[in-house]
Amino acid sequence: MAAQGGDEQAVIAAARLSPAWTRALRVHEQHLRHERALADHSVAAYLTDARQLAAFCDGFGIVDPAEVEPLVLRRWLAHLAEAGYARTSLARKVAAARSLFGLLARRGLVATDPAQALATPKTGRRLPKALTTEQVTALLEVCEPDTPVGQRDRALLELLYGSGARVAEAVGLDVDAVDLVAGTVLLHGKGSKQRLVPLGEPACVALERWLSDGRTRVLAEARGRGDTAAVFLGARGGRLSARAARAVLSRRAAAAGLSAVTPHTLRHSYATHLLEGGADLRSVQELLGHASLATTQIYTHVSRDHLRSSYEHAHPRA
Repeated sequence: MAAQGGDEQAVIAAARLSPAWTRALRVHEQHLRHERALADHSVAAYLTDARQLAAFCDGFGIVDPAEVEPLVLRRWLAHLAEAGYARTSLARKVAAARSLFGLLARRGLVATDPAQALATPKTGRRLPKALTTEQVTALLEVCEPDTPVGQRDRALLELLYGSGARVAEAVGLDVDAVDLVAGTVLLHGKGSKQRLVPLGEPACVALERWLSDGRTRVLAEARGRGDTAAVFLGARGGRLSARAARAVLSRRAAAAGLSAVTPHTLRHSYATHLLEGGADLRSVQELLGHASLATTQIYTHVSRDHLRSSYEHAHPRA
């Protein structure tokens, strides 16, 4: 996004919208929260984009969503492009406009949906970054096995890599969602969807050590103020936040001599290594919790080098 984006967002936040726009945004928020059951950060992103659109229209005297025409939306996108917004940001804003006006049309608050034919800017395909198995091993082994923090960090990283969980799914885990005997974990994904994912022995061992030793010590020091339901705890006994989990991974990656490693990097590595090991795409889709197989198919491109290597070693005419 352009450098002036922060100032522009401040102007948008301060804008006093017309009653019609205010009502439309309120209806949209209720729909996102209660009907689509989106996570708070997703709701906030949709509403920020929708409010930006509303402020743009209101600034041109369009005080009612029913007055918006397709040309207005195209001018809004052109304005954003000129301001330096990236194509990925523009694509997200198109999605927000479609969500808003699609809902208003279904509720009868606008006669027609002006965003229906709005084209999504092409963003190109960005291939996920995956660690090698040696890099994953190095990352896991920097965690101290005898301290509560080290045990927690090892369990967290083993879970992220061993289950493909999103960071929000990992920190949202409660103890009763982990079955170490069966070797499974119940993850709560996007849109309140659940999926049962298998855990390998290393992840189960790390979780058992943390739950029976390190976590117990943290709760004891919290003296009744700790979160007894959460799997992963902070130093004071409260549930570990997604931000803190990212910081854990960043710190451990630096100690292992790795750079630019995020929780999503481990998720990408999980999917890539499954495919390289012979897992079928449909199974990986279910394990990742992707609603569409098309989302999972990006990993087939990541594994292309591996397939080429396998072909050259196995085919007599390679």
